[in-house]
Amino acid sequence: MRYAVSTVRLPSHISEIAMHYSLPLIALLALIVSPAQAQDYPAKPVRIIATFAQGGGADLTARILADRLTDAWKQQVIVENRLGGGGTIGAEVVLRAPADGYTLLLATNTHIISHVVYPKVSYDFMKDFAPIGLVASSPILLAVHPGFKANNLHELTDLLRASPGKYSYASCNVASPQHFAMETYKHLLQLVAVHIPHRGCTPAAIDAVAGHLEIVATSIPSGLPFVRQGKLRPIAVMSPKRSPSAPDIPTARESGIKELADFELEVYYGFMAPPGTPQAILTKIERDAHAVLKSDDVAKKFAAAGLDVMQAGPVEMMRKINADHQKYAIAARAANIKPE
Repeated sequence: MRYAVSTVRLPSHISEIAMHYSLPLIALLALIVSPAQAQDYPAKPVRIIATFAQGGGADLTARILADRLTDAWKQQVIVENRLGGGGTIGAEVVLRAPADGYTLLLATNTHIISHVVYPKVSYDFMKDFAPIGLVASSPILLAVHPGFKANNLHELTDLLRASPGKYSYASCNVASPQHFAMETYKHLLQLVAVHIPHRGCTPAAIDAVAGHLEIVATSIPSGLPFVRQGKLRPIAVMSPKRSPSAPDIPTARESGIKELADFELEVYYGFMAPPGTPQAILTKIERDAHAVLKSDDVAKKFAAAGLDVMQAGPVEMMRKINADHQKYAIAARAANIKPE
């Protein structure tokens, strides 16, 4: 079928993205695809690239939504875990994939932090991916081994201050939000603790459970099961408010420590696609992903995993990413956070 087109009028949401993020006109034209083509999507299996280990928040978010999208689309949605480089290795897989909507990135704010601290990354996370939308968030959990003598953030701070460099903490990876949160906490209070990075939030939590180190900064999905079993003692969550999944764990702000009055950091998750993916396909993925978020089944699975629904479209997603990029860059310089 042929179409005669004299004037191309971009949809308002595409125009807004262009205005805010300076996408070249030729890239915008590549986003246009017929509604019929979008209706046929997906015509084959779709893969979601999760850039962190199984059992963590990114992996659980991807798998819960993949199951529901498989049902909605009548096509298999596969989750592939591509680890390493603070999420950069998996992101590069998506960047090199065809721009057809069949390879998606389960993006997190880890990718923003990696953009800040890794100077030689081969892509620009702020510009090189097509945003689809946010789907979930999860607080960062600060916890300790049950044998450690800290029961709250005041006691932990006092122990670290009294013995600089004596204690170690695990994080989910170098340049992960958990690493970033702990280093910012240390910087604000002028504390010293040794960082032991891990390849994922669950391995970090397991190392603390085993007593190989005293402190862990992990995700709620990875750490909460051990808290419920009494194998980790929760100290605080770093989010602006308490998690519905763990309402008994106070926020860092609630400690009353004045240096932490404005301290907040949580992990959030969303979908991105290779640049040039047709806009109608991006819109269909956003619509269908947000539709499954409203199901009781997803709500129950998210709650059990320590995840909270966070629904936002591509424009709002990029506004948040750009704002956080500026915040992380300032904090990284202040706390001297660098690749290890």
